[in-house]
Amino acid sequence: MPYLSKATGVPLAKIAARLMVGKTLAQQGITEDLEVAGVFVKTPVFPFVRFPGVDTILGPEMKSTGEVMGGAASFGSAFAKALLAAGMKLPASGAAFISVANHDKPAVVQIARDLRALGFTLIATRGTANFLRAHGLDVEIVFKVNEGRPHIGDEILNNRVQLVINTPLGRESFFDDRTVRRIAMMQQVPCITTLTGAAAAVNAIKALNTEGLTVRSLQEYHAAAALEARR
Repeated sequence: MPYLSKATGVPLAKIAARLMVGKTLAQQGITEDLEVAGVFVKTPVFPFVRFPGVDTILGPEMKSTGEVMGGAASFGSAFAKALLAAGMKLPASGAAFISVANHDKPAVVQIARDLRALGFTLIATRGTANFLRAHGLDVEIVFKVNEGRPHIGDEILNNRVQLVINTPLGRESFFDDRTVRRIAMMQQVPCITTLTGAAAAVNAIKALNTEGLTVRSLQEYHAAAALEARR
């Protein structure tokens, strides 16, 4: 299905083809920035649940079993739809557990603030909690898996955690991190392992709370773009 440029009404594939043969944008009649008619986000699907004991952290050797795509007027809604299609339902509220590597701590502060603004309770391991508290955030401290009980694995199993943000901490925390990610996956609790993904997830939760989810077929996207191009 061709996607049309709103500026010219020309299919984007044809624009790309013309660029490859050496024509300038002006020669193609494109004198303004192209406007987009929507946002589309693709995400891979991984069958971690079928392989007991396998860590859910991604590596270069891993292959997905397929891809899904979400489309919407905003990035947040499109990302939320893509995750939902991949089997990950983001929570609208609840408790968010945060445990990140030292080099990720400065960047996770804004993510934590956004989660608090959305009404989430923050739970973190001691190092992350102390850092967030130093930046004015109210954070509950929880034990790591190897520190005592109840630990973060217990909290997830007891449905006290609705979202996990856990970037790899290195070899010294390999067992703890892997256990947390595995328990979260088995309990169907969204587990985000990069700060980029965490920021996108927060954006998606905001969109779910303010925009909701709507359904629109690709044919409807195409018809709307074609109508806009004729104006």
